[in-house]
Amino acid sequence: MTEKKTVVKVTIGSEEYTLKSDRPAEYTRAVAEHVDRALKEIISAGARVETHKAAILAALAITDELFQERRAARELADRVTNLATDLCRVLPPAKRTSRATGSFASAADGR
Repeated sequence: MTEKKTVVKVTIGSEEYTLKSDRPAEYTRAVAEHVDRALKEIISAGARVETHKAAILAALAITDELFQERRAARELADRVTNLATDLCRVLPPAKRTSRATGSFASAADGR
């Protein structure tokens, strides 16, 4: 079974594009607007640069954002894991999570 594709017209850098996507139209428009903003920031920075080169610089800026967010998400996940480990140490054994299942033990489990 194939998912239904949405067709959305967007404008990026004064060029109109017709995009097909399995994402909702609003999402696709928001992504295109983000790309358009990044492109406009590069162009408005003052340096005279060809459009295709500005697009590459915008792609690099967006990729940098992505990488920074991924790093932040990893750091946050590590902090949560460390906090959970610390919390587990202060809980009574019957309340600690099972490392195998991640579920909390109950008095009925006999843990």
